[in-house]
Parts: sequence; C-alpha cells; structure tokens
Amino acid sequence: MLVIYNGLIITEEEILKDHAVVVDGEYIQSIIPARDVHKYPHAELINANGGYISPGFIDIHSDFIETIVSPRPTSLMDVDISLREAEKILITNGITTMYHSLSFYREDVFTHKPMRYPKNVQKLVDAIAATQNGPHLIRHRLHARFEIDNIDEIGRLMNNIESGKVHLLSFMDHTPGQGQYRNLEVYRETLLGYRDLSDNEVNAIIEERQNSQLMTIEKMQEVAHLAASKGIAVASHDDDHVKKLELVKSFGASISEFPITLEVAKKAKEMGLYTIVGAPNVLLGGSHSGNLSAIEAISHNCADILCSDYYPSALLHAIFTLHEKYGNDLHKMFMMTTLNPAKAVKIDEELGSISPGKKADLLIIEKMDSGYPMLTATIVNGALTTTTQYRTNPFEVKVI
Repeated sequence: MLVIYNGLIITEEEILKDHAVVVDGEYIQSIIPARDVHKYPHAELINANGGYISPGFIDIHSDFIETIVSPRPTSLMDVDISLREAEKILITNGITTMYHSLSFYREDVFTHKPMRYPKNVQKLVDAIAATQNGPHLIRHRLHARFEIDNIDEIGRLMNNIESGKVHLLSFMDHTPGQGQYRNLEVYRETLLGYRDLSDNEVNAIIEERQNSQLMTIEKMQEVAHLAASKGIAVASHDDDHVKKLELVKSFGASISEFPITLEVAKKAKEMGLYTIVGAPNVLLGGSHSGNLSAIEAISHNCADILCSDYYPSALLHAIFTLHEKYGNDLHKMFMMTTLNPAKAVKIDEELGSISPGKKADLLIIEKMDSGYPMLTATIVNGALTTTTQYRTNPFEVKVI
C-alpha cells in the first residue's frame, strides 16, 4: 500500500489541498484528509514535497515512435527495442498511456522514412499489440491514422481492427490544396523538407496527389462502423470546413484532430466533438504549418485535449505555460492531458483521474525555484516506477 501526501491533488473537480492519496495494489483506494495519514502505519509513504499529484498523462496523438524506430532516413531499428527505449523517454515525461499514432500511407513521397512502408508499419502494429501480454513501463496503444488514398491497405486496416490491435482510428486526407495543406506553398515546403526536388518534380507530385483515387464515403462508413462495433473511437483529421465535420459526424466520428480554423473548431465543439490541439503548438506560440493556434483555440474554449504530437516533453510544459503565461485555469489544463483524452477514447472508467476504484497511474510534479516544472515520481498500476532526483549543489571544480 502507498500513501502519497503533502501535495496538491488534481481531482476531477478541483485542485485539492490538505489531503492524501491511498493506493492499494493496482488501484486508487481513497482520498483522505492529511490528518488521517497516521492511520496507515504499514503503508509506504511518498512525500510529494508540496508538488502536484496528477493522473498520468494520456497522449492520444503522437508519432514520436517513428523517430525512435527510424532515426535516420535510411535506418530502421528493431521495433521491439524501439518500443522499450521509447517508453523510457515517455514515462520520464509523465506519459503513462500512449496511443502511438502510426501513419498508414501508400508508398509515395510521404513514406520518406522506412518506418512508413506498409510492411514496417505492420511490424510495429504487432509489436504494440504484443506489449499487452508482457512487462512494460507504460500502457501502449495503437492510433491507426489512415490516409484515405491508401486504398490497397483497407483490408489490412480492417483485419487489424477485427483482431483488436487498433485502439483509436482516424481518417486523414493530406491532398494538397485542402486540410492541413490548403496552402500549396506549405505543401511545397514540406515536400522539400523530405527530399531534394526540382520545381517540376514538386508540381508533378502535387498533380498526382490531387488526382489520386480516394476511399469512397461508403467504405469509410463501413470501416468506421466496424471500429464502433469494437468500442473504438473514430477521429477526423485536419478538418477545414463545417461540411467536413457534418460528414465525419454522420459516420460516427467523435473527435476532431487539429481543426484548421477557429470557426471549424468552434463548430466541432458545438457538435459535441472532442477537439485536439498540439502541445508543441503552445510552446511554439502557433502552428508550424500556419494553421489554428492552440492558444487561440483554448482561449475561445473550443479545445478539449492536448497531445504531444511529436514532442513528448511538450505536455507538461504546455500545462504550465497555458496557466502562467496565458492565464488559463490550471485545473482545466490538467484535464486536457488526463480525463478529457480518457473520455474521448472511452477509457475513463479505468483511467484519467484520481478517483477510488481507478487504476493508480499517478505523477508527482514539483516546481524548481525558477518555476520550472519537474516530474519527480511516476506511479503506474500502483507501482512506483521512476523517480528523479535533481542535483541541488554545484559540482566542485578543483584548480591544480
């Protein structure tokens, strides 16, 4: 049994003072008044040192694993080793549940990394599924991001859904001229970031992509309904028009990832869709591709969830940046990385908040004198998994 005391507890309703969290086995047993800690004489006591006691972060959109598996354009590391090494990094950033966002592209310019070749994507899909039956530091889940012109891989996607290997499904359309790439110059710059191309080659790629065969609406509905039958949430990606929201809502989507404009984000919120924005967007002060600012979306109350997207450290720092620099309510910012994503992917009965009966995935976050937030302890499934001790005294330098 663990008792975590002397901290500010991030509950579902508030930031609670003068209380402690009792963990029994894998589960949160209760939240007790601080004065009652002495009633647990045989428990292991963990002093939060006045820091925040938070639920573990639930990250439902991040392709960080691609960088670990394929750290160079021509390198492909072992997928099992990569998962184990990635989780060491993720857990030290407070991410206790990760929905690895794997891109199911057809082989073209966007498969510039070997990790995005279909056969290699499937290796990682299988490796993520295998973690469910073995020791692991965090909860690994699969977010299948399916590009709608990848029609040859629809059967493989459906097989993965049927076999229980998919935990979140999103439909993507990176056709130049709409969505994330509605500005063709942004698309050109993206291509040039992947390859050394001439203007004629870029123009040829744009024309080919704009004329690609896409999934029919009927096929998208079929796949979405299959996912729904398995209890899997469905998301739409880079929504750039209200009509697109209406379409994706019609076949069961409940999440809008990275709405392109404030108008679309507001409409998604009105329609009851969970809206996702990127934590790196917060730290950068805006979108790297010139789309909706996460800070603006949050200020207009039309963003529900923060994801790390590609930079795991961003979640923790975005919470405090949004509070301290932009005046947002700190409790609400914590909910954007914990309870809200848990609700969006339908795991909130088990995870996402500090409530009796839920799994004990917990973080202790202390603030350095400079105000820098530091994660000093992580508990997963009731087990103290990592601790971090910051050095307080400078090294002595001896001059000889």
